[in-house]
Amino acid sequence: MKLASVKPKKQRKLLYQAPKHLRRKMLSAHLSPELREKYGTRSLPVRVGDVVRIMRGDFSGVEGKVTRVDTKKYKVYIDKVTREKVDGTTVHVPIHPSNLMIVKLDLSDKWRSQILERRGTPQSIERSGG
Repeated sequence: MKLASVKPKKQRKLLYQAPKHLRRKMLSAHLSPELREKYGTRSLPVRVGDVVRIMRGDFSGVEGKVTRVDTKKYKVYIDKVTREKVDGTTVHVPIHPSNLMIVKLDLSDKWRSQILERRGTPQSIERSGG
């Protein structure tokens, strides 16, 4: 996605007023080195069912399955990342996807598999003469 301006005010406006199909892409996280090598792509949008590792913050090093993706707030909720409120109830802690690394992909959706095939490895495309 190409961003036209470098002005912070316009960058924030783009974030807050982005349509849903662009918000989805902004919720991308890096792939682990093994997945990056296997699929030939650096990052993918996070989706429910993916297993992710938290790289930054209080919960760094924790791995868990994504239970919810909030496109409105640009946050991801992970099953093992919870906090206890004052009244005793436990709530999931929202994490920004830039602090995550996808460790295992949920490939149950055929469209996602097609995305990975389409991106492919650049080396294989060059060798085939494409």
